[in-house]
Amino acid sequence: MAKSTKKQSFSTKQFLGAVNGGRTQSSYRIDNVIFSQGDPADAVFYIHKGKIKIVVTSKRGKQAVVSVLGAGEFFGDGCLAGQPLRLATAIAVTECETTRIEKAEMVRVLHDEPAFSELFMAHLLTRNSRAEADLVDQLFNSSEKRLARTLLLLANYGKERDPEPISTKITQEILADMIGTTRSRVSVFMNKFRKLGLIEYNGDLKVNSALLNVVLHE
Repeated sequence: MAKSTKKQSFSTKQFLGAVNGGRTQSSYRIDNVIFSQGDPADAVFYIHKGKIKIVVTSKRGKQAVVSVLGAGEFFGDGCLAGQPLRLATAIAVTECETTRIEKAEMVRVLHDEPAFSELFMAHLLTRNSRAEADLVDQLFNSSEKRLARTLLLLANYGKERDPEPISTKITQEILADMIGTTRSRVSVFMNKFRKLGLIEYNGDLKVNSALLNVVLHE
C-alpha cells in the first residue's frame, strides 16, 4: 500500500512552543540582557510572556529606549534583512519567556509555511505603522501627549480589549527615555493623570481608556 504523502498541517503555536529544529526557549529575570548591541545577529526572538525594552547606545555612551515589546511580538529580526551585528540591546523589563529561532530556520519556515508568513508579516506591518506614528508623535506632540500615548500602547489599548495593567517595573526613567524628556517631567504628568483618575497605582499601573482624551485633545 502506498504511503500517504499528505503534508501534516502546520501549527504556528506548536512551532513557536517547540525546542528543536533551531529553536530554544529561555526565561529571563528583570534586567537580564537577551542580546547586546554589536553581538552577531543570527536569530529572531518571539516573546511568550513579559516585556522587553530595546535600547540603543551612542558612541558617547548615551542610551535611548526605542521600544518596549510584549507578548506576541518578535524582535531581533534585523538579521533577516542582512544585518550582521545587533544594532541595539534587548533587556528584560519584567520576567520574560522567549523562543529563539535561528536565522536559517526562520527563513525556512517563512518560505514553507504561509500561515506563519502571514503572522510575521502582520507583525512587521504593525510595527512599521507604530514607528511612523512614533515619529509623528516626537515631531508634533507635547511630552504630556507622548507620555499618554506611550502608556496606552504599553497597556495594549486598541487590541480589541480593555487596557491591561502595566507592570510597575516600567519605571519613570524608562518612560522618560521613550518619550524624550526628563524623569521629573514624567513624574509631574503621572501625578496629574492620577489626580484626574486617568491612571491608578495598585501594585501594577492601571490605565483608564479615558487617557485617550489627552492624546486627542488639541
